[in-house]
Amino acid sequence: MIPASFDAAYLHNPAPIYPRSSRRRGDEGKVVLRVHVLGDGSADAVEVAESSGHSRLDDAAREAVRNWRFTPAHRGEVRVDSWLRVPIVFRLDD
Repeated sequence: MIPASFDAAYLHNPAPIYPRSSRRRGDEGKVVLRVHVLGDGSADAVEVAESSGHSRLDDAAREAVRNWRFTPAHRGEVRVDSWLRVPIVFRLDD
């Protein structure tokens, strides 16, 4: 099986919006999302697998990735649903 992916340049997935209040407070962190990718490349479910420790950052990551497009997993020539982990890093110097 070829796994799903999210990092192909042609997918044009926008980075999450850094919440203003989180910037003001100096919140940073890494969120790891668990995403159920359907055979058509859309996200069916997006769950926080590892929190950044800041709910605003977790929510911003989840909201952005919910709208991303993915390269679906393949079993042979058939597209199949699968789960994928997506890391999102919020860093103030970005």
